[in-house]
Amino acid sequence: MRKILLLLIALNMSLTTLPAQPSWTKKALKSVFTLKTFSADGSLLGSTNGFFVGEQGEAVSSFSPFKGASSAIVIDAQGKEMPVACMLGANDTYDVAKFRVEAKKTVPLTIAASAAGEQTAVWLLPYHDQKNLTQGTVRKAESFKDYYTYYTVALNMPEGTASCPLMNAEGEVIGLMQQPYKQGDTLSYAVSARFADSLAINGLSINDPTLRATLIKKDLPATLSQAQLTLYLAEASLDSAAYVQLLHDFIDRFPNAPDGYTYCAQMETAQKDFGAATRDMEQAIKVAEKKDEAHFTYSKLIYQKEIYMSQTPYDGWSLDKALDEARQAEAINPLPVYRHQQAIILYAQKKFSDADAIYQGLYGSDLRSANLFYEGSRCKAMMADTLSQIALLDSCVAMFSKPYLKEAAPYLMARAQVLMDAHRYRDAVNDLNDYEKLMQATVNANFYYVRYQAEVGGRLFQQALNDIDHAITMEPQYDLYYAEKASLQVRVGMFDEAIDTATKGIEVAPDHSDGYLFLGIAQCLKGQKAEGVKNLQKAKELGDPQADGLIEKYSK
Repeated sequence: MRKILLLLIALNMSLTTLPAQPSWTKKALKSVFTLKTFSADGSLLGSTNGFFVGEQGEAVSSFSPFKGASSAIVIDAQGKEMPVACMLGANDTYDVAKFRVEAKKTVPLTIAASAAGEQTAVWLLPYHDQKNLTQGTVRKAESFKDYYTYYTVALNMPEGTASCPLMNAEGEVIGLMQQPYKQGDTLSYAVSARFADSLAINGLSINDPTLRATLIKKDLPATLSQAQLTLYLAEASLDSAAYVQLLHDFIDRFPNAPDGYTYCAQMETAQKDFGAATRDMEQAIKVAEKKDEAHFTYSKLIYQKEIYMSQTPYDGWSLDKALDEARQAEAINPLPVYRHQQAIILYAQKKFSDADAIYQGLYGSDLRSANLFYEGSRCKAMMADTLSQIALLDSCVAMFSKPYLKEAAPYLMARAQVLMDAHRYRDAVNDLNDYEKLMQATVNANFYYVRYQAEVGGRLFQQALNDIDHAITMEPQYDLYYAEKASLQVRVGMFDEAIDTATKGIEVAPDHSDGYLFLGIAQCLKGQKAEGVKNLQKAKELGDPQADGLIEKYSK
């Protein structure tokens, strides 16, 4: 009798210490799934758990199994398989991922609005096993990123329950279980479910190294502006197939935004599918709220094709068509940029006076810039109006203040070349000096040769000799520089030096006539006519047309 009484007491004590099964368990289990990821060849790559956080297939899990994966599926509590459609976000530091599966409707867990405090009772909800809920107690609740909580839980985590939800007494999920450091530990860890649910794609996510670690498609950002940024970055970041898919996704998500159609048209133009590009641009114009911008984009696309792909004609496109699109843009919204586009096209059509007339009206607009003056100067050059060309280049350089920045360098070089053609050599040298200061690290032998020519024209002979020496130092095997130096040395009466320079030139290029020609001239002028005429004769044998007259002159 006493034994029976002790047995009843023990049984009663055990029943009072066993935790009651939470009422929300059965419903909550519908939201938990197992996740499997696969390599490109279809082999299994990784497996873990996860749970739904939205009704349209939104779910969270750990990120590790997604690394290197080409595809993934989830298997819910009823055994139904659902492919993972796209990634919605990821964080490698806390090993969490958010994604969407292909499903008409999913049952999400409710995410707790506030964090669980220390000593709070919590339950680990396993995949498809309501009999083995593991209860624990929050030991630490540490904040991170200001709004979220990382939990340390007194709980012996069963094997195979990583990424399962950690629930509070109300049946709300507070955390995502982390992979244990060692199986059998009495302490386990969970990262905030609110943090996992907050993961999102933005315009820069396309270059996020964490998301790029998986080959599974990434979702577009939810807002148009961020999605537009993604399109802008995508062409340089994605392979062609992924880029095409992104464009189609953008059009599906934002059918009334012109961007998807215009990016498609640009891609199709590069592929020489001009008919498809035409259809997409017409659709872009149709749906665009700002139709002037769409016409302008179409004009630029046609212009680029006509300039760089003119060898592939397409009846529907021409520079006239590009001009018409630019004019339509201006008719809708009279912006200077649309007039500028017309000037560019007219220049390409060699209608320089018409282009110049437009440029004259743009110099006082908000497009006023060094490049605008430079473009206008090219029109004046084609109209053979050198004075106006130089005046515009003066305005171009005047857009910069001294000391010049590197942005001024190409315009200084352009003006120097025009000044040389106009025989304003010393002015050209001044521009070239400024250019050298800006581009000291990149100037080459040809630069010093060009400045040498300007200095010779401006009778700055010592500077010229210094520059041709620079050129020779940088390209010692180019015999033209030796010939130029010897020629100038002869001109200024430095005959011994000219003989030495010409001799070196012959060593570099013994089959060229220039070295023998200037060696012969220098020798003759120094009084060594016999040797000089021999070298002039050698220059004649090598085909120099000047040698005959010089031989006749110095043989007397």
